[in-house]
Amino acid sequence: MSPIKAEINNQTLAVLVNKNDPESIEIAKHYQQARLIPDENIIYLSFKGNVNSLTSAEYNEVRIQLNKKVTDNIQAYVLAWRKPWRVGCMSITSAFSLGFSKDYCAVGCKTTKPVDYYNSNSVLPYTDYGIRPSMMLSANSVDAVKRLIDRGVAADYLRPKASAYLVSTSDKERNVRAVHYPIIKKSLGKLLNIELIHADAIKNKPDVMFYFTGMKEVKYLGENKYAPGALADHLTSAGGHLFKGTQMSVLNWVDAGVTGTYGTVVEPCNFKQKFPNPGIVMQEYLSGNSLIEAYWKSVQMPGQGLFVGEPLASPYKGCRYQLGIGGEYSYVVQQPNNFVERVSKNCH
Repeated sequence: MSPIKAEINNQTLAVLVNKNDPESIEIAKHYQQARLIPDENIIYLSFKGNVNSLTSAEYNEVRIQLNKKVTDNIQAYVLAWRKPWRVGCMSITSAFSLGFSKDYCAVGCKTTKPVDYYNSNSVLPYTDYGIRPSMMLSANSVDAVKRLIDRGVAADYLRPKASAYLVSTSDKERNVRAVHYPIIKKSLGKLLNIELIHADAIKNKPDVMFYFTGMKEVKYLGENKYAPGALADHLTSAGGHLFKGTQMSVLNWVDAGVTGTYGTVVEPCNFKQKFPNPGIVMQEYLSGNSLIEAYWKSVQMPGQGLFVGEPLASPYKGCRYQLGIGGEYSYVVQQPNNFVERVSKNCH
């Protein structure tokens, strides 16, 4: 399999800022400094802050502002605010990425419009598909957002000795992804340690890079140690309801030390297509893709789903994998001229 080089970087990522929200300005400033984002990629918008949701009409007014300022070289967005996290029946990350459309929503248990970016080899999503993947910088406090950003930066080229925990729970309705866990272990098990766990949660794990599960609430989050760049999510109905929801918010993952996560903002039912495919997100991340690329490529129907995290985190940057006999992957190390010393580390 040919290597995929991440093309979403600090030159092609735009930081969206709500100029009416002092928190948003503070978060954007920290992110720009941490990731060396050029001034021309900082886009100031004006809309209501400190609200959970925008109406579709309010969002469309913001979209008009954005369309006047964004340039064609921008391939992705990072949203530098903690609220709002929803636009009508869509998540705010999907609304900014795809445009607001009820095709991406569902009333009752129905599928929604898929995206062509799913499981693609695209390195230029806007150029190829007219999609700018978006990710939200949010946490339960501004200081926690800054720690999230710093973890993402620290992750680059790190290649820690870490593990994936694919957890099969007692919650049958939310455990639908577990059917794929054995084939994921077989295919990717040579790239890192993968443990298939039958339990409702894990604890005292010192090396978490991936943690996928299905539960309304996940216990012991703070009793594990997460590697910089770690990804984790729990398949449930309202994980993307960030504040004061009826189920565990994905922000609990962030506060525990995770760098990227995902949850839905509107009842999705348990369609696997509306949640990250663990095999795809792991494969893409381990092959050197950035966090935003790996997560977005793993969700076929993302309209109701919220992506939260530091988008440029790339702990396996410079690595690529090759497909071997029996459908198993193994690593080959790339050595770009300007990163020879750092990428000479083992990819495992």
